[in-house]
Amino acid sequence: MNAPEKSLKPSPTPADLTLDDVRAAAARIEGAVVKTPLMHSITLSEITGADIWLKFENLQFTAAYKERGALNALLQLTEEQRRRGVIAASAGNHSQGLSYHGTRLGVPVTIVMPKTTPTVKVMQTESVGGNVVLEGETYDEAYARALELEAERGLTFVHPFDDPHVAAGAGTVALEMLAVKQDFDCLVTPIGGGGLISGMATVARALNPSIEVVGVQAALFPSMFAHIKGEARDCGGDTLAEGIAVKKPGKFTSQVIAERVDDILLVGEPELEKAVALLLQIEKTVVEGAGAAGLAAVLDNPDRFAGKSIGLVLCGGNIDTRLLANVLLRDLARQGRLARLRVTLQDRPGALFRVMRLFDAHNVNIIEIYHQRIFTTLPAKGLITDIECEARDAEQVERLVAALREANYTVQLVELN
Repeated sequence: MNAPEKSLKPSPTPADLTLDDVRAAAARIEGAVVKTPLMHSITLSEITGADIWLKFENLQFTAAYKERGALNALLQLTEEQRRRGVIAASAGNHSQGLSYHGTRLGVPVTIVMPKTTPTVKVMQTESVGGNVVLEGETYDEAYARALELEAERGLTFVHPFDDPHVAAGAGTVALEMLAVKQDFDCLVTPIGGGGLISGMATVARALNPSIEVVGVQAALFPSMFAHIKGEARDCGGDTLAEGIAVKKPGKFTSQVIAERVDDILLVGEPELEKAVALLLQIEKTVVEGAGAAGLAAVLDNPDRFAGKSIGLVLCGGNIDTRLLANVLLRDLARQGRLARLRVTLQDRPGALFRVMRLFDAHNVNIIEIYHQRIFTTLPAKGLITDIECEARDAEQVERLVAALREANYTVQLVELN
């Protein structure tokens, strides 16, 4: 069967995304997505010096806000488009949201993912009904293949962010937030391709123009930041916030952001890790790196947000459990509750025992010990011992280090970058 001819449609502009569009999206998706809670965080407010409110989009069925835009787009397909099916290129939350709601509505969904996509993401997408095609080594190669399949099979492409229907669906997050609390001083929202913040900013500008809308990107992927500010910046690297690791911002969304967003901030990896750890420790909620980006920006810019009422969207909670464990352990190390001490010893009986007595005296728990005799510049009778240990706080470790040095041991505290 030949694919139907496509009508040439003009490229969307900011005029194609209005408050009425977001309200219409809210009516369409009513009852099919979770109306997630908006909750005030007393402890995070105390830590940041701001009045922090959290929108728990990680509580959606697929653990991300992406369901909203995907469903809004699906519900506006013609019967013929529904019968033929839809296609997308995504290795993240969009693939799961589109697959889940497409399957629920009886719409065939094809997702093209790079071959490098972690198996767990492929399995999650397939588990909610998506037909996964692995193609290429990068997202760009997968995207190109998705466009080819769109034409070959007569499918409808549903873009993860650069689409007014998708952005309108995402904007329902802000609609729900402002229905609970209208007097925010600022909404701080993660930016990948720009769909979420486009919808959020559209609602805020219409309902309360005094609200400041601030976007956040990972410093390793400052694509929208660079585009809006007219700067040349490299994009790439292993970011914890892979959900917003977008190299090329949307054409439509970049227009909306330029018109309706006040500022964009960049956050580094340590800040993202700290925010993920804090949300788990304090709010008992699991978020992915992208979902923690808003809090990371507030923590990293205390003077900018001090005393303000801040709305943060925890946009997703899909994080690999092993990665989450690493983040939590690294956070303990940064707090000084976990430490690695490198101690130089003489290779003779009782040398390690005497060091252990000092650990015992300072009530510091030893987790692991590693000896190095060969690959060292020390004399043949010397050795290096790395001791990983657990303490109440950094001060307790510092007292132990001081005691070791008073006993004439050479001690180095191995720092976490």
